[in-house]
Amino acid sequence: MAKTIDPVFSPQVLKRPELALDDLDFDALSQSMGGLKGKMDENPKTAAIILAGGTGERFGKEGGKQLVEIAGKPILTWSAEAFDAVGDIGLIVIVCPEDREDEYLKRAVDPFPFVTPVVVAPSGPSRQESAFSGLECVPDEFEYVVLHDGARPLISPDLILHAINVLKGNIDCDGAVVAHPAVDTLKVVENGVIVGTPDRRVFWNAQTPQVFRSGIYRRAHASALSDGFMGTDDSSLIERLGGRVLVVEGKRDNIKLTVPEDYLLLAAAVRSMYMRDAEQ
Repeated sequence: MAKTIDPVFSPQVLKRPELALDDLDFDALSQSMGGLKGKMDENPKTAAIILAGGTGERFGKEGGKQLVEIAGKPILTWSAEAFDAVGDIGLIVIVCPEDREDEYLKRAVDPFPFVTPVVVAPSGPSRQESAFSGLECVPDEFEYVVLHDGARPLISPDLILHAINVLKGNIDCDGAVVAHPAVDTLKVVENGVIVGTPDRRVFWNAQTPQVFRSGIYRRAHASALSDGFMGTDDSSLIERLGGRVLVVEGKRDNIKLTVPEDYLLLAAAVRSMYMRDAEQ
């Protein structure tokens, strides 16, 4: 078996992280990690919007990060397949650059047996505008909408469904956000000087998916557009209207691919999944 390259002593893999994985393991992974099967309920209530419009500048690969492959599949495909495996998802909207829609479909959707209908929408200059573009493709028949970063490929169908069910089970709530508790000590800094150490128990790192009732999510976007408000995530649009959003504890391996080092973390997580499956 080929020796795995250590990124500490071989820093060139941070520019070409695929060098850190030997071909034998990659081939095995591509054969064993295709266990997700698409399904769709008779009357699904939720539409998924997968945001894949980023340029991937920090990732440093021409063409962006969404089509970078891991274990034989584009990152975007991994994300979309997880939603395809949730029966309550009746539509998947992939938001991507308008001039690359055909490429995204050809490489990340068409070669794979999706059961859920998949459509594309043009991304905008900002994440918020991209989310709104995706929302415009969602018919009114869907009572819920779930947003997800296309560059978070390790999201599981179980966690997606759990987030949806948490919202459905709380009629006085408007949304649910997957997040995990902060584990590092946090500091409040002003002009380079630490001025406080807040209790980290009240801080959570927000991730995706984020699921909302469609009606209030549409109103939140309309209000933000009218007021010129730009939120840091989808939940913030609803929070500013006084909406009640629950937190759903996720996993720290729900990694977002942003820089080359993240690819190594994703690869390690996929390897771990493969080894766990092989032992069962």
